[in-house]
Amino acid sequence: MSTKPKAEPHASPDCPCGSGAPYAACCARYLEDGAQPEKAEQLMRSRYSAYVLAREEYLRHTWHASTRPAQLGLDASNPVQWLGLTIQRTEAGNIGDSEGVVEFLARYKVNGKAGRLQETSRFLKENGQWFYVDGRIRE
Repeated sequence: MSTKPKAEPHASPDCPCGSGAPYAACCARYLEDGAQPEKAEQLMRSRYSAYVLAREEYLRHTWHASTRPAQLGLDASNPVQWLGLTIQRTEAGNIGDSEGVVEFLARYKVNGKAGRLQETSRFLKENGQWFYVDGRIRE
């Protein structure tokens, strides 16, 4: 019987999502242990951590089926180096809600060149699970 080795945990004690909490007490619950985020912002943060850690399976699993791409291409030859996440605002997306909006700013570097991604993301909750639907990128 062959078992798939568990992915290496995030090396830094702080969570990549910028919450200030240790990774083990923050996004690892979702990425490593299979817990479901209770709020849209938690899903947003865990998805950012998944991008940092190149966890394409988690990203696809938390992307709404109506807008989910076939592949994300995270293993491209020039990977993105994610530098930080700032949540700018949230609308709804709490435990009792079925829809939510999270606006964020993510800083990154590609081939040594710095960039910023500012997006207003929409989330839906179906059967107790939050999903990323789509986002509007601000120039």
